[in-house]
Amino acid sequence: MELTLKIVDADGAVLASSTGWDETFLVYRHSYREGDRVIVEVSEPGHVFLALDGAIQPGLVYMKECAYSLAVPFGDKRKPYSPNAFRGDIHRLSARSTRPDEIVHRRNLALNPWDDHANGALFPHARANVETRGEAVFAARNAIDGEKANDDHGFWPYTSWGINRDPQAALTVEFGRPVRIDEIAFYLRADFPHDSWWEKVSLTFSNGKTCCFPLVKSGVAQAFPIEPCIVEWVELHGLIKAEDASPYPALTQIEIWGTEAPETGTSRLRSTTIAEAPTGALGDDV
Repeated sequence: MELTLKIVDADGAVLASSTGWDETFLVYRHSYREGDRVIVEVSEPGHVFLALDGAIQPGLVYMKECAYSLAVPFGDKRKPYSPNAFRGDIHRLSARSTRPDEIVHRRNLALNPWDDHANGALFPHARANVETRGEAVFAARNAIDGEKANDDHGFWPYTSWGINRDPQAALTVEFGRPVRIDEIAFYLRADFPHDSWWEKVSLTFSNGKTCCFPLVKSGVAQAFPIEPCIVEWVELHGLIKAEDASPYPALTQIEIWGTEAPETGTSRLRSTTIAEAPTGALGDDV
């Protein structure tokens, strides 16, 4: 796979670029300006490791399209990132294609530190029908960025998906291709007593099935195995708030564990349904 990294300005002029086969590095020796963008180009769709800033963890992601563009964040949009991210006058970026043995292992398929609202090429991708006051620290992307600190809120590393008190709020995680999932884990925001929590949430899968999961007032991971199935997206909805004084339940992170879907027999596996969960183990099928 041929990989290209570019920095372009607001007018589209290329400020720096680097191209390599299977791996490339770009060192940009200037401060970013508002309107600058980071561009990743690949010769074919596939999995890549991206490290687009030294202060943000690298991510194994799937490029469904051959070009991805990230606007360098300024102002409010910078708040979900480390205060050291995208700052200074020297920046190291890298991109590497994956080896087959690196993508067959079970992992959190919902992790993408490089997601944002405008992303339609790099997966997983999170989107929601509501985000608290439209603020970046409560955006859908925060639920899949890998940041799990959850005993505060409103600034990095305490980013979360906020629902603006809307009981009809829903979050969708798209994978960009079929994947085989077998476990869901929730990290509720736990800035108690400021925060409330959900006693039950539902997940609907692209195969048409819906599962319900009971949750408790806790900041630790609440994980639920599910019957393995092939999906292309999941939607979190049906958020039942606890009866308490706080009106602010929120989600710090959702993890969706599994593996890449087999290349053969995908059509047959994709129709697999989620069986009713045993008490205390799987989510309840509804």
